[in-house]
Amino acid sequence: MTTTHEHTHHDATWSTAVSATLHCLTGCAIGEVLGMVLATWWGWSNGPSIALAIVLAFVFGYGLTASSVLRHGMDLRTAVRVALAADTVSILAMEVMDNLVVLTVPGAMDAGLRDLLFWGSLALSLVVAFVVTVPVNRWMIARGKGHAVVHGYH
Repeated sequence: MTTTHEHTHHDATWSTAVSATLHCLTGCAIGEVLGMVLATWWGWSNGPSIALAIVLAFVFGYGLTASSVLRHGMDLRTAVRVALAADTVSILAMEVMDNLVVLTVPGAMDAGLRDLLFWGSLALSLVVAFVVTVPVNRWMIARGKGHAVVHGYH
């Protein structure tokens, strides 16, 4: 019988952190890209564009986690609580990095949907966000927080 401490420590591997971050990145990427595409298509300015991308990143990020735990027979209320506990810090870290990169790359926010710069800066921002968020997730999992919460229900 392993103690909780050993088990928690064991789960906080880099591969677990990478897996949790990839899971989060999927939702974030869908929301981020969809938000930026729609806002650019609608001709929105930077502020509303970023706001839409962030809102959609959270919606899809939470949605993926919640749907995953719902499939394991959890009720909706618990699923939402688990998703909020598991993904909030991760999505937040990812979105801060994501949007910092897009805002830092010259001309990225003004690029159109046909511009390589638009897609290139989005791709770069997701890579940077991923690299920064993996250690954040590993640190949280080691403390039984973040994605470790989800594994308690699987």
